[in-house]
Amino acid sequence: MTRTTAPPQLWQRIFADLTPLSASADYRRLWFGGTISWVGQAMTVLAISLQVYDITRSSFSVGLVGLFSLVPLVVFGLYGGAIADTVDRRKLGLYSSMAAAALSVVLAAAALLDYHRVWFLYAVVALQAVCGALTGPARSAMIPRLLPVEQLPAANALNSVTMTFGSMVGPALGGFIVTVAGYEAAYLIDAVTFTAALYAMWKLPSMKPDRAEGARGRASVLDGLRFLGTRPNIRMTFFSDLAAMVLAQPRALFPAIAGLWYGGGPGTVGLLVAAMAAGALLGGLFSGWQGRIRRHGLAILLAVAGWGLAVAVFGITRNLWLGMFFLALAGYADTASMVFRTTMLQAATPDDMRGRLQGVFIIVVAGGPRLGDFLAGTTADLISPTVAVTGGGLVCVLVLGLLALRWRNFARYDARSPEA
Repeated sequence: MTRTTAPPQLWQRIFADLTPLSASADYRRLWFGGTISWVGQAMTVLAISLQVYDITRSSFSVGLVGLFSLVPLVVFGLYGGAIADTVDRRKLGLYSSMAAAALSVVLAAAALLDYHRVWFLYAVVALQAVCGALTGPARSAMIPRLLPVEQLPAANALNSVTMTFGSMVGPALGGFIVTVAGYEAAYLIDAVTFTAALYAMWKLPSMKPDRAEGARGRASVLDGLRFLGTRPNIRMTFFSDLAAMVLAQPRALFPAIAGLWYGGGPGTVGLLVAAMAAGALLGGLFSGWQGRIRRHGLAILLAVAGWGLAVAVFGITRNLWLGMFFLALAGYADTASMVFRTTMLQAATPDDMRGRLQGVFIIVVAGGPRLGDFLAGTTADLISPTVAVTGGGLVCVLVLGLLALRWRNFARYDARSPEA
C-alpha cells in the first residue's frame, strides 16, 4: 500500500516550520539552549556598555566596546573555521562555550569586588569575541549533520528567531536587572543561561569533519579561501550581503534621522531600531513558505533587492509610522536573505570546508554593517541623510543587478541539486 504525504495545512505554509525541532532531538536541544543563552549574552552586551559609560561618562568609550568585539571576531573568524574543520566540532563548541560562561563569571566577580576598570572590560569583550569566533563556525557546521538538507531552510529560519528574539529581549531584560540588582546580577544570570547551551553541546554525538581522501591533517585557511575562489555561487551569497549591509545600512543615522525628520529624541531612535528588529523577527516567525522554495539564488536576489528598495523608500518618508513600516519590511527581507544564504552555504559546501566558509560568513556579517555605518555616516555629513539612505538603497539594488548579470548561474541555482 502506497503512503501519500498530506499537503501542508495553511498555518504550515505561513508560520515557521517546526519540523526540525521534532525531527532531531539533538537539534532541538541545540536550538533551545542557543535561544536561552543568546538572551543572556545580549544582557551582558548591554550591561558592559552601561558599565563602561558609568565609569567613563564617554560615548566614545562605549563605542570602543564594539571595536574591541569586532576586531577579534574578524581576525579569529577564519582561524576558528579552520579549527572547526580539523577537530571534533562538538568538543570545540563545548569548550569555547565553557570559556564564554567562565568570562561571564569573571565579570560578575569583578563587579562584586567593585573592580571597575575600563581596560578590564575591553579585555573581556575581546576574549568573548574570540570564543564567539570559535563557537559560531562549529555550531553552524553541525546543523547539516543533524538534519536532512530539505529541512535546512526551516532550521535556519528558526535560528534567525533565536538571534532576533535574544537581541530584542536580552537588552530590555538586562537594563531592568542592572537597574534593580546591579551589574553582577546580569553577568551571573548570563553565566547560568550558558548551562542550557553547554548541556545541548554535551549531549551531541561526536562531530568530526568528514575529511576528503588525501586531505592534510590540519585544515588550512588558505585552502578554504582557494576553495571559495572556485565556487561562484557561494561567493555571490557574500557579495549580495555586502551590497546590502555596506551600501544600504541606515542604522548609524537613526539618531540624526529621529531629530531631523521626525522631531523626536532617544525614544524615537528606539522605535526605529525596534521596527527593523520586529520585521526581522516576523521574517523568522512567518517563514513557512521558505521551505518550498528551490531557486535559492533567485530568492536571495529578490530579498536583497527588497531590502534596498525598502531602505530607499524609508529615506524619503517623513511620517514616523510609515518609516517604521518600511524599516520592518527591510528587516523581514534581511531575514529571508539570511535564511537562503545560510542554507546555500551549508548545502553546497563539502563537510570538511563548512567551518572555514562559515568563518568567512562571520567576517562578512560582522564587518559589513560596520563598514555600512561608516559609509552612511560619511555620506550624511558630506551631503545629507536623505542622500545617504535613499541613495544607498538604490545603489544597493544597482550593484546587485550588476552582480546578477556577471554571475547569471546564481539566479538558476536549484536547491534540489546544489552546486557551489
